[in-house]
This record gives sequence, structure tokens and C-alpha cells, in this order.
Amino acid sequence: MSTEATILHADLDSFYASVEQLLNPDLRGKAMAVGGGVVLAASYEAKAFGVRGGMSGRNARELCPHLLFVRGNFDQYQRLGDAAIAVLEDYTPLIERISIDEAFADVAGCTHLFGSPREIAETVRRRVRDELGLPISVGVARTKHLAKVASQVAKPDGLVVVNPATELDFLHDLPVGLMWGVGPVTEGKLKAEGILTIGQLANTPGRSLRGLLGDAAGEKLSDLAWNRDTRAIVREHRARSAGAQSALGRQPATEAVFKPVLQHLADRVTSRLRAKSLSGRTITVRVRFADMRAVTRAMTLDAPVSATLIVAEIAEELVRQALADHPKEKTISLLAVSVSHIEEQRQIQLELSLGLDDEKRRPGSRQGAARWSADRAMDKARNRFGRDAIGYAAAHLERKNSVPDAFRELAEKDLGRS
Repeated sequence: MSTEATILHADLDSFYASVEQLLNPDLRGKAMAVGGGVVLAASYEAKAFGVRGGMSGRNARELCPHLLFVRGNFDQYQRLGDAAIAVLEDYTPLIERISIDEAFADVAGCTHLFGSPREIAETVRRRVRDELGLPISVGVARTKHLAKVASQVAKPDGLVVVNPATELDFLHDLPVGLMWGVGPVTEGKLKAEGILTIGQLANTPGRSLRGLLGDAAGEKLSDLAWNRDTRAIVREHRARSAGAQSALGRQPATEAVFKPVLQHLADRVTSRLRAKSLSGRTITVRVRFADMRAVTRAMTLDAPVSATLIVAEIAEELVRQALADHPKEKTISLLAVSVSHIEEQRQIQLELSLGLDDEKRRPGSRQGAARWSADRAMDKARNRFGRDAIGYAAAHLERKNSVPDAFRELAEKDLGRS
């Protein structure tokens, strides 16, 4: 592990809302949000009233009656996000982009050219502001986790450099919610035990943490609380899985609810796989109930698949299993589908029909190959005329009031190069 603070975490502030305020000066200084039925992103002026991403539009307006909604310029988000990362690339090739609006950079090898890590961070922030008109916060530290925490402390539009000699003094006074990997559910569990700061978490016995959060999560958070993070910058890597999820609010756990949602999620996942000539063997679903407790079920196939209907039908079967195992749960709040054990597949190996029960799920069977071919034809039509030009009827019904696909695609993990 480096003994110097040379890792930068750069994070564009309230990115989608900031872009809208850049494109439309009339929105500057006003409480506004991207979205409509659901808040996709909120400006800092809206956040001051408690408006947050993922909140329903109705709840957002109750908190902030004068809130302005805009539909979103998704092509501009991609363009400006790429441009901001390009500024970082002018100073180091060691860039790990983790979303459209944030990235890590290791500047250890270029300080003799561009100055200290602090000076490089200041230059990056100035250039993003001057050239793109956007605010960006940067954290500088010795580890990736601490750099990310520092960038959150720096918001909005700030810079925090953590001195290696005072890392734990800086880290341990901060709230646990700033830690990488601590979401609302985990934060709630910790707070229920009186663990409010990272320092309190660090000093909680490992056995207690593992009992509260599970072995893996407890050990990981304990390490991060003591700034034990040996992860290096990873420039390029292929994702090991592709997934999508849909928050449902509170819906009855019936097939009429989950079938169209699962088909829409399967369509989103498999279209991304096919675009990279990939397929996967393991299909996993996650079902979250009304009390935020979640269960997962998975199935591994003999051959990799990327046909939408195959993945959707398996996902439906897995959700039925999960609900059968929890008969008292009558309400679901989230569904997720992922495909893992990914491998390259540019063509389908055809199979002889043997009358097997699972033949329609076998990619090389007559029915499986027909499904894959139909999906490929639909992909071509969408590439030419747009995603809304053609699709599965059930999935289309689910999408009517959902988050726009353009927004989802910006947030979903890149599958790497084919």
C-alpha cells in the first residue's frame, strides 16, 4: 500500500441536475429535479428540502411545492460525463471509471510533470468548471475508499486532501453512512445498535459486526473503517455479470405484478449482453419484501443464454420459488434480475431435438435458436429506429410509468469490450 496520498476520486456534483441547470440558465439557483413520476436526480436547492433520487414525484412535491421537473437530456449527460473523465486522462492513464459521473485516478507516476496530487486535483477542478461549466468535488487519499469518502466530505464543489499521518482522525469522526458499501438498510442496522460514526464501527468487535451484517460484510466494513484497503486502480475489466432492477414501491406479490416487470428486466439485461456478443449460464433474481428484507434465488444452465424470453421465464420460476418459500410475504418492493458466468458467444451451436422437457430453454434447440434470432432482429430494429420502436408487449406495459431506459443505461455497468 502506498505511503503517499496519490489516489484521486473525482465526482461531478449532483450531475444530472447540474447539467440541466447548465443547459437552461433559468433553472440555476432553483429547486429542480430530473424525472416526473420518480425523481431521478435533484439539484442541491431541492435537496435542501429533503428531495432525493428514487423518491416519488408526489412525495417530492409535498416536501417542495415549488419543485420544477425536467425530463432529462440523456445524450448530454453521456457527452459531458465523458468530457470530464477526459480531463483526468490528460494527467494520468491510470483511470478507473466507476459510473458516468465519477472515477478514480492514480497520479503517483505523474507528479514530476504536473505537480503534487493536490495541485493536480485543483487543476482538474478548475478545468472542469472552466471548460464544461460543471462543479466537481475531489477527494485525495492513500486508498480508494478514503479518497471516495473524502470526495463526499468535499461536496458540494470542493477538494479534500487527507494527510496520511491523520487518516484515522479524519475518518473516525465521520458518520457511517459515508462509507462505501453502507446503504440505507445497513446504516439502519448499525444505528439501531448505536453505531453512528465510523470510529464506533471500527471499535465494534468483529464478532458482533459479523453477527449483525454477515461474515463478508462485517469483515469488509471493519477493514475499511481502519482504512485497510489494498485495491489498486483497475483500468479496464470485463464485468462478471449483467443486471437490472426495478423498485416497485409496495405491490402485491402476484404474477400480474411480477411477470411484466421481470420480462422488462430480462429484456434490458439480455439486450446489453447481445450487444457485446455475450451470454451467461447463471440467472439470479432478488426479491425485496415490504420490510426491506431481500431473498435471492439462482439457476445455472448447461449452456449460456442471452435470449430475453429464456431469461424471463427462468426468472419467473425463481420468483415463484422465493414466494413459495416465504408464504407470509404478500407485498414486494423491488425485483432484480442478473446473468452471470458470462462468456463470449457470437453464434449459437444448434442441437438435435431430443424431446427434452427444458428444450425451449436450450439455446441451440429449434425454439431456443428461434428466440435468439428474433431478439437479434429486434436489436437491429432498435438500433436503427430507437428502443421504443419494438419490444415485448408485457415489458412495454411495465415501462409506461417506469424510469426511462436512457437513464438506466447510463447507470448500468459497462460489460467491457467484445
